[in-house]
Amino acid sequence: MPIYEFHCKNCGKDSELLVRSSDWKGTECPACKSTQLVKKLSVFSASTKESGGVPSACAPCGQHVHSGGCCGGGACGLN
Repeated sequence: MPIYEFHCKNCGKDSELLVRSSDWKGTECPACKSTQLVKKLSVFSASTKESGGVPSACAPCGQHVHSGGCCGGGACGLN
């Protein structure tokens, strides 16, 4: 089961909960026990290793940050 981020409309707190993706409605807020949770859009991170065990700066395309490659011209700061 994946971990999802939720925002509670009742108390305003954010929380991370381990729930089934299809079964999250009706889940209680850990802070106030309200069921008025809204699933937040979460970001994720992934990394790969180039040959030699060195982390890749831009896993999807293999270009390096300093060359203005796939990471938005150096926005990710991996290099």
